[in-house]
Amino acid sequence: MNPSTAGSLAEPDYLNHETTVRSWLLTRDHKRIGVMFLVLVLFALLLGGVFAMLLRIELLTPGPTIMGPMTYNRVFTLHGVTMVWLFMIPAIPSAFGNFVLPLMLGAKEVAFPRLNLASVYIYAAGAALTLFGMVWSGADTGWTFYTPYSTTSPTAVTPILLGVFIIGFSTIITGLNFITTTHTLRAPGMHWSRIPLFVWAIYGTSVIQVVATPVLAMVLVLVALERVAGVGIFDPSRGGDPVLFQHMFWFYSHPAVYIMVLPAMGVITEVVCAFSRKNIFGYRMIAASTFGIAFVGFFSWGHHMFVSGQSTFGSGIFGVLSMLVAIFTAIKIFNWVATMYGGAIDLKVPLLYVLGFIFLLTFGGMTGVAVATTSLDVHWHDTYFIVAHFHYIMVGSVLMAFLAALHYWWPKMFGRLYPERWASVAACTIIFGFIVTFLPQFLLGNMGMPRRYYQYPSEMQWLNVLSTAGASLLAFGFGLIGIYLLWSLRYGKESPANPWGSRGYEWFSASPPGPHNFREPPRFEREVHDYTVSEAPHVF
Repeated sequence: MNPSTAGSLAEPDYLNHETTVRSWLLTRDHKRIGVMFLVLVLFALLLGGVFAMLLRIELLTPGPTIMGPMTYNRVFTLHGVTMVWLFMIPAIPSAFGNFVLPLMLGAKEVAFPRLNLASVYIYAAGAALTLFGMVWSGADTGWTFYTPYSTTSPTAVTPILLGVFIIGFSTIITGLNFITTTHTLRAPGMHWSRIPLFVWAIYGTSVIQVVATPVLAMVLVLVALERVAGVGIFDPSRGGDPVLFQHMFWFYSHPAVYIMVLPAMGVITEVVCAFSRKNIFGYRMIAASTFGIAFVGFFSWGHHMFVSGQSTFGSGIFGVLSMLVAIFTAIKIFNWVATMYGGAIDLKVPLLYVLGFIFLLTFGGMTGVAVATTSLDVHWHDTYFIVAHFHYIMVGSVLMAFLAALHYWWPKMFGRLYPERWASVAACTIIFGFIVTFLPQFLLGNMGMPRRYYQYPSEMQWLNVLSTAGASLLAFGFGLIGIYLLWSLRYGKESPANPWGSRGYEWFSASPPGPHNFREPPRFEREVHDYTVSEAPHVF
C-alpha cells in the first residue's frame, strides 16, 4: 500500500469512461454488469411488491374485496414467482456479487467476462418469457407448481415454467464464474485464510447453484412436457407419481433457500465489521458454517413433505437434519454479536438493517425449528404460520441484507452519498412495517387459516387488517428509498473513496472504481477488516 499511488480525480471511472448505450449493452465490465442486474432485480422487486399489495388489499375483508377467486389465485402465484425466481435468488449474488467480488479479490475482471454478459441477457430473456406468461393469462398453481394441478391448469403455466427454466442457466453461469474467479484471480498475498467472508458466502452459494439448479431445470421441463405431450410422469392415471415432483422440486428448492440466505449472511458480516470497527470474531467458524449450511441443505428437503405420506422414520430423519441448520446459523449470529460487543459502534443505516436482519433471522429460525418438528408441522402445514415463517426467514432476511448492501456499497457503485436522516427513517419504517405485516400471520396460522385462500372467517379480520397496515408501511418505506436514492444520483454529495473508513478489500479502489478496478495490481498483505492498523486502505 503506497499513498503515492492514490487515484487521480481526473481519471475516468467505470461509469463515464464510455457513455454510449452500445458500450453498456456490450460491456464485459463486471461492475456495469452488476449495475444492470441491480436495475433488473429492482424492477422485479417493484413488480412483486405491487402483487403483494393487491393481495393484502383483497384480504382486508372476509369476502371478495377487489377481485374474484381465480384472479386472487393468479395474483398470489405471480407474486411468488416474481419474488422467488426473479428477485430473491439473483438479487445479492448477481448484482452485488458481480460488482464487489472481483474488487475484494484484487482482480481486474471475472474469469469469464463474455459469459458474465451472457448471464444478464439469459436472465432478461427468462424474465421476459415469464412476464409474457403473466400478461397472457397468468398462472394459478402457486410458485411451487405442484402436480397434478400444474399439468392440467387452464392458465399459462408453460411459458412461466420455461421462463424460470431459462433463468436457471443464468444462475449456473454466474455460479461457475464466481467459483473460477475465486480460484484463479486472487491478488498476490491473498491466501485462502484471507478471503473476505462475503466471497466465502458467494462461493458456497455458487456451489449450490451449480449442483442443484440442473435438478430444477429437469423437473420444470418434465412438467412442461406433461402439459404439452401428456407423457404421464406425474399423472397417476398413467402410472406416474405426483409426489415424485415434490421430491425433485424440493431437492432444489430447499438448497435454494440458502442460495438466497448465504449471500445475505455474507453482506451482514461485511457490514458488522465495518460499523463495529473490529475484525470479525471467529473468521474460520463463519467460513466453515457457510459450507455446513450448504451441505446440510441438500439433505433436508423432506421436511416440506411431512404430510405427503412419507414414512414416520423418514420424516424424523429429515426433521433432525433440518434442525442442524440452526446450529450453523447460530454460529454466525453469535459471532456477529461477539464482533459488535466492545466495538466502536457507528449506527449508520446499513447497520440498522443488520439489526433488523438478526432479529428476523433469529425469530424466523426458531419457528423453523418448530415446523421441522413433525407433530407441530402437521397442524401448521399449509396455514399462514408457514407463510409468516417463510417471510421472516427468507424474504425478511434477504430484504434486510439487500438494503444493507445497497446502502453500504452505494457510494462505491455511484460515488454519491444519500441523505442519512431520510435513509434512517426509511430503515425504521421498513423494519417495523415488516414485523407488523407478518407477525399477525403466525397467529392466523395458529388459528387454522389456510394459505392461498381469499376468504376467511370474520373473527380473523382484525389480524388481516393489521397485516395489511404493516404492508402499507412497507410500501411507504420502499417508496422513500427509491426517491432519495434517485435524488442522490444527481444531487447527492460526492463520496470520498472510503466514506465508512472500512478496512474491507473492496475499498482499496476508488469510489466509483476505474474501468480496470486498480491502477496497479494490489497486494493484500494484511488480514481482511484489520482494524489494528491506524489507517483505512489507500487507493491503488
